[in-house]
Amino acid sequence: MTGGASGADPDGADGVTGNGADGGSGPEAGTGARAGASGGVRARVRTRDGWAVQHAVLTVTDMTGAQVLRAEADEQGVVHSGQPLPQGAYTVIATAVGYAPAASTAMVTASGRADLGALVLARQGGVELPPPGPWTLDPMHSTVAASAQHLGMTSVHGRFTEFGGRIEIGQDPEKSSVEAVIKAESIHTGNAMRDQHLCSGDFLDAENHPDITYRSTGVDAAGPDRWTVHGCLEMHGVVREVDLDLTYLGSGPDPWGGRRAAFRATAELRRSDFAMNYNQVVAAGIAAVGTTLKVDLDIQAVQGESLPF
Repeated sequence: MTGGASGADPDGADGVTGNGADGGSGPEAGTGARAGASGGVRARVRTRDGWAVQHAVLTVTDMTGAQVLRAEADEQGVVHSGQPLPQGAYTVIATAVGYAPAASTAMVTASGRADLGALVLARQGGVELPPPGPWTLDPMHSTVAASAQHLGMTSVHGRFTEFGGRIEIGQDPEKSSVEAVIKAESIHTGNAMRDQHLCSGDFLDAENHPDITYRSTGVDAAGPDRWTVHGCLEMHGVVREVDLDLTYLGSGPDPWGGRRAAFRATAELRRSDFAMNYNQVVAAGIAAVGTTLKVDLDIQAVQGESLPF
């Protein structure tokens, strides 16, 4: 994803190895040019959608298999070794914890220098997630919605307007975790009378159970960008195990100087599992409200412990 690589790191590694080394402006410009003149290997190690892979290791071997260089990337995923190499062809192997190794061939010029550009590492097993660390849910740009069948024909849709949470991406992706809290009284369906009823004891009982909480207990890969999140949902005073089918949609910079990742998740709940048994039976025995709820989550999360605004 070339566009992701250049967009996700506008003033990080590209500024050091691109602008600095090639004579651009900035504090590293002079240093980069001098290092480049003395030869060596330069590279930027990135994920599929452009994130820096911190402290990746670059190993360079000659055509006989002998190791001639080993260098570690910095926090921006930049490898910059000033050690000149003899002209010729070399094998370059990039490795990092949690990622599958990637090998490529590099040509060192007569100057003893090789600029490898961006080296892309895929997550171990082909699965993708944003970089490890904390990510904070952004309620302004996320949606927590649910729908239920009405009169056996159409669906009534609602969403919660007040919620927050945190995602912790682990170095081992399967050790990642999710916590979220939703204010029950923030349910909005476009009809005030219906919203009041949903907040009553017949359904959410928001007065006695103001918070709906979800805490993950495990994460399993289900495909290259798909995950099953196992967790416990507490609603209406009842705790039940609920799995989320989650898709990672990618990541990149935002207009506020932060970095974002996007996810979509779905689940299906039975109302009776959460002691919400209210219903009316209309003509021909059809229930006014369906017995199941479909949950749809569209989530944006900002990298770090807090939101930028």
